Amino acid sequence: MTDPTPPAITDDDEIVEGGPWIEDSPATAARALFVGILLLMAGNGLQGSLIGVRSETEGFSVTVAGFVMAAYFGGFLAGSRTAETLIAKVGHIRVFAGLASMASAAVLIHALFIDPVTWGLMRFMTGLCMAGLYVTEESWLNDLATNQTRGRLLSIYMVVTMGGMTIGQFLLDAADPDGVKLFLLSSVLVSASLIPIVLSASSNPPLAATERMSLRELAAIIPTGIFCSFWNGAAIGILMGLGAVYAVAVDVPDSRLAFFLAAPLIGSMLLQWPVGLLSDRVSRRGVILVVAGIALAACAGLAGVQEGSWAAIGLMALLGAVGFPIYSLTIAYTADWLPTAKLTAGSAALVRVNGVGALCGPLSASVVIGVTSPVAYFWTMATCFGVIASYLAYRIVVTDAPESRRQFVAFPARASATAVALMRGQRSRIVD
Repeated sequence: MTDPTPPAITDDDEIVEGGPWIEDSPATAARALFVGILLLMAGNGLQGSLIGVRSETEGFSVTVAGFVMAAYFGGFLAGSRTAETLIAKVGHIRVFAGLASMASAAVLIHALFIDPVTWGLMRFMTGLCMAGLYVTEESWLNDLATNQTRGRLLSIYMVVTMGGMTIGQFLLDAADPDGVKLFLLSSVLVSASLIPIVLSASSNPPLAATERMSLRELAAIIPTGIFCSFWNGAAIGILMGLGAVYAVAVDVPDSRLAFFLAAPLIGSMLLQWPVGLLSDRVSRRGVILVVAGIALAACAGLAGVQEGSWAAIGLMALLGAVGFPIYSLTIAYTADWLPTAKLTAGSAALVRVNGVGALCGPLSASVVIGVTSPVAYFWTMATCFGVIASYLAYRIVVTDAPESRRQFVAFPARASATAVALMRGQRSRIVD
């Protein structure tokens, strides 16, 4: 299978019209935006872990805590569509300012009303707001990028996103999780992300329209993409949504709690690119099969080691290192089979499928953990990775097909359709 002939690159590709941000490079022009993303992700990362810890210490059952944490992903699914509509009506800056204020207020309501229903509603609201904030930032990056700089901006975006989440995990040690200070700190960080955004010299960027592509059409072309996207979303949703709940349930020492929760994020930053580059040189499905198998083995190992030990932290880093890249690999493999004109719509469909998995995973796992034991946290993830590995082994052996390959670009699983447009611009320049 060969890719369609990419459009010619003209001098206009180097120009971003109508904006005072034209500086040495788009990365330089986006520095205020990256600062805002870093603060936002640090506040969001801290809040997610803090809610998981407090749900357990406040006496919520594991099942109830799981539903509270999963509400975030429900809000995220609703917010990604809502945000695009709002942006088209009032513009990026107003949407960002309004949603950041709402997200900051939602954090504080957690501290005021300690109740699972209220927390679930606020987690839903936080997910909705964060989706809108991501759409705003990512569409802004899309407007700043050129065909020559998209790959660089995406790599910086990945590092800043994961770095902010990692910082948020370590901020758990800044104060007693049972008090209100960490809620206040999370709220401050989310509110502070507004400052570099609204004071940036950049003008309101337009939101690019995306083409339509149904899930049925995508499944007819590349069912592997939909299948892996859903199950990886479920696994990562369990990993990130219930990690703090598990850690508190098994009494991970406070001195190691932040390391335990941050380890998967650190691991993802270390191996995201090496795994992706390997997939550019060998069978992409084979790489997904191998990393899914390693993730399965890491989950089995975590189920057998001492809770909260340094061995467990190391295995969590390994799990993040091989678990997170599966989504980027799935996006890349799907792009290998789609024409350029369908890439944005197809990849955006995978974003939604991944989000559904991220919602279903923690809900299902919390029920299983509640009726069995906390160690089911790892076995439910192992099941997800095992399903991916088994399916790919079947596809490779029974329905093997030739692969044509576009260049790998690391991609955050919780990104919106506007971030997919960044990747589309980068891939449109690749010729086999």
